[in-house]
Amino acid sequence: QMYSGRSHLVHTGVCVQKAGLREKFTVTTRVTFCPMTRAEIEAYISTDEPYDKAGAYGIQGTAARFVRGVEGCYFNVMGLPVSRLYAALKSLGVRI
Repeated sequence: QMYSGRSHLVHTGVCVQKAGLREKFTVTTRVTFCPMTRAEIEAYISTDEPYDKAGAYGIQGTAARFVRGVEGCYFNVMGLPVSRLYAALKSLGVRI
């Protein structure tokens, strides 16, 4: 219910280290939900999807139908800001 018709921020902090060098960063993404009816919320929470997620929804799953917009890194919401991590690893000289 707290997400319905509102925006919230998803933050991910990452630290990678190689040979004494360290890169650390945070990525923030804004997710905006459409208004949801009580019946829609109850139907969603009756599935297994929200119960193993930090934010109690899977943006890559059936909760996608409730997401009006994403500002920032979509992959951050799924759990790991991949492109930013890749840049940090490259800066440390890690070959991928």
